[in-house]
Amino acid sequence: MILWMLLLLLILVVFGFGFTMQALWWVAAVLLVVWLAGFAMRGRGGGRRRYSRR
Repeated sequence: MILWMLLLLLILVVFGFGFTMQALWWVAAVLLVVWLAGFAMRGRGGGRRRYSRR
């Protein structure tokens, strides 16, 4: 009985890890697209902005 419960727990952990890794890949892909879009928009803005302190 304990062996079956350990096997079920192992299956759940592996499935959860696989699902988490798949979700993290999607999050990484979305963040990469957002970062590239921000980089492209900043490039069109005419360079770096300088702020002066008073």
